[in-house]
Amino acid sequence: MKTFTSIFWLQKRIRWSLIFSLSGLLVSCGAGDIPVGVYSLNSLYTEDQPALSGNGRFLAFVSNRNGNQQLLMYDLETQSFIPTPGLNRRETVAESPSLSYTGRYICYLTSDQGRPVIALYDRAMKQSQIITPTYRGWIRNPHISPDGRYIVFESASRGQWDVEVLDRGPTVELDIPNGATVGN
Repeated sequence: MKTFTSIFWLQKRIRWSLIFSLSGLLVSCGAGDIPVGVYSLNSLYTEDQPALSGNGRFLAFVSNRNGNQQLLMYDLETQSFIPTPGLNRRETVAESPSLSYTGRYICYLTSDQGRPVIALYDRAMKQSQIITPTYRGWIRNPHISPDGRYIVFESASRGQWDVEVLDRGPTVELDIPNGATVGN
């Protein structure tokens, strides 16, 4: 009987040391170390659908910071937000962002008269344009090529989800090939 209680006592000791170790780990990895605020990457609001530029410098994501859903762009090198005038409109929802290599082009899904359309924002020109205005069927998940010429997306125009490629043409100004960034 004594052997049983000493093993039981040893098991109790191991169990308590395990509990204290795990609770110490949880306290040391708490969310208090993550910077949260209006000007930091993390906030107290919902943020999702992240997209990273090809060079790994820029991050685009959908946020609900100001009470409405908007697409934000963040520079990971300088740890600051990039101004994108003309990108977010009050009446529309932007989602599913995709970035070209240096982040010059942002391709995203928005709505036009209740139908999803693909829009393209050019940071150099500081303007957004809808590139699928008369497209038949539903579309989703747009992605732009690193050079900004091609956009691939899913389409339900044939009654099933298919992959489609949109060529913006040979005369389109491609994303800067040498990796230089677009001026703010």
